[in-house]
Amino acid sequence: MEPSGRVHLAKSGTFPGWWVVGGCFMVLFVSSALGFYGMSVYLNAFSKQFGWEISSLSIATTFFFLVGGLFNVVVARLIDRHDVRIVMYGGAALGALSLWWLGRVTERWQLFAVYGVFAIAWSASSLTGATTVVTRWFHAKRSMAIAAASSGLSVGGIILTPIIKSLIDARQLSGASHWMALIWFVGICVPTFLVIRPDPHSLGWMPDGEPRPDNHVVDLPGVSLADALRTRFFWIVTLGYVLVMGAQVGAIQQIVKLVEERTTPGTAALATSVLSGASVVFRLMGGRIIPKFPLAKFMVFVATVQGSAIVIIGQMDSTLPLMLSIGLFGAMVGNVLMMQSLLIAQRFGVRDYAKISSRSGLISLTGTAIGPILIGTIRDASGNYAVPYLIAGLVSLVGAGLFAFSGPAEVGDEARPARSRTRL
Repeated sequence: MEPSGRVHLAKSGTFPGWWVVGGCFMVLFVSSALGFYGMSVYLNAFSKQFGWEISSLSIATTFFFLVGGLFNVVVARLIDRHDVRIVMYGGAALGALSLWWLGRVTERWQLFAVYGVFAIAWSASSLTGATTVVTRWFHAKRSMAIAAASSGLSVGGIILTPIIKSLIDARQLSGASHWMALIWFVGICVPTFLVIRPDPHSLGWMPDGEPRPDNHVVDLPGVSLADALRTRFFWIVTLGYVLVMGAQVGAIQQIVKLVEERTTPGTAALATSVLSGASVVFRLMGGRIIPKFPLAKFMVFVATVQGSAIVIIGQMDSTLPLMLSIGLFGAMVGNVLMMQSLLIAQRFGVRDYAKISSRSGLISLTGTAIGPILIGTIRDASGNYAVPYLIAGLVSLVGAGLFAFSGPAEVGDEARPARSRTRL
């Protein structure tokens, strides 16, 4: 597939970068609703339908994130060598197959098999591809562009995940899975075809909307993966994300079950919307205010508030305080996810962004993988969610402490600006 070609829907002669951002938004809208946020819905459905233990279902969720994180490294290499749209189309097809298969699961081993395939599809159609595209199209306005695109993650949780939960509640997984497969396939393929393009240069543009001069040669700014791996910044940020994402994902994946135990199924569906809605609003706010603050210090603040919110959620039993604490948690969720991309892009540039980001994500995946198991196991042992959410919140606070020692993202012999040249 040739990377060139106009962006459908965009007017000729106008910078199509924000249309590309919109396409990434839609892809993340679908992949998060059925993937990231959908995992808590599937956990609840299998628990109710088959009576399977929360701890065993949490292990399956962990397996999903583990496979997805491992395959992110492969996705980064594929994006580096091929048009990102090919990768997304593959994820669309494989994801549709696995979601259809999800409705036919009757044994636990089958769930692991489906989750393994679905994780590969989710990885191919999620953050690595979308943020790589956005970082190529925007440099000066990167924080706003990533905030806008990654808001699709939360909006999917607000709008589509409750619909999926209602569909599963009404028809069970066996009756809902073919609709889920169709939504996944169409929702990823259509925006990918219409508006996503791998980079601006092939369409005659520079990042942020400047016309590309004739005979222009661009050296992408940034450093190699090997150089990034030698920095203290990379390792402290990555290890901080092991803790912060472990706490976040563990709390999110159990939140539907927690709220349903303490209130009603309808309130549990509302909790997902509150979480995602707060994430959207504060992610967009973050995109505007982040450029005014040092990124690493802002990350300390976000991780601290997230940890505090998780602790509070575990202690709340009545609906209003529970929803307020979930809203506070959601306000930090979107910024935590966005900040990892911004920290890496700001410090290391776009030259090897996909490789550096996927390597950091692979390592921090250990937290993402352990979080659901930790909370699920402690919940089964204690009989409630107060203790596991207390522990998860403290883990996030430890992660906040780590970020304080990362050093600034804005400095950098490691990330010198690109040299733009014009051939004579």
